[in-house]
Amino acid sequence: MNNNKNHGYEGLLIVIEGTDGSGKSTQVNMLSDYIKSKSFGVTVSEWKTSRLISNVINDAKERNALNTTTYSLLYAADYTDRLENEIIPALESGFVVLMDRYTYTAYVRDSVRGHDINWVKNLYSFAPKPDLVFYLNVAPDILIKRLIAKNGVLDYFEAGRDIGVSMDTYNSFEIYQKRCLEEYKKLSKEYGFTELDGTMPIEQIHDIIKQKVEPLLK
Repeated sequence: MNNNKNHGYEGLLIVIEGTDGSGKSTQVNMLSDYIKSKSFGVTVSEWKTSRLISNVINDAKERNALNTTTYSLLYAADYTDRLENEIIPALESGFVVLMDRYTYTAYVRDSVRGHDINWVKNLYSFAPKPDLVFYLNVAPDILIKRLIAKNGVLDYFEAGRDIGVSMDTYNSFEIYQKRCLEEYKKLSKEYGFTELDGTMPIEQIHDIIKQKVEPLLK
């Protein structure tokens, strides 16, 4: 692969976006295996996995010590650390970097929590532009069923309980996720996401993603 017109690095930057329960992590793993089978180097970077910052975020969440701005800045610090130590080195080496969520997650979550989205975009203004962005769209009522089946409970922050939309966890989840979906819809148009129905069979989604990715590998 030659220097990329989107970000100037040798490798490819591919993003799969969606809320918890949308199936994005499954698709990231399947795509990683597919690209490896084509003899390309692959690096996967997940949201909130910085070795320096992720534990700080988890601890603050457990103590419910995050206000809206602290929430935004800690996640931006997590991304920045991964960008410097994982993402850019891999892109410079010609790897395909697969992102399980990207800055668009911050745009959505932070704006729903009350920040002006332009403030959030400016916070991440240094972020490399992806080559492809896939967005798995799943309605809140289906997300609830998936997450309860997987975890048994709904996450406090994924349900938007920290911003006080409702005292009832299920009602809060539905309201919060609908707001997130509205923001994702705006971003999809603005940034040209490849939007996929996250309720389709897993293999069908994977096949569509492969068809989009394969020309870039060639």
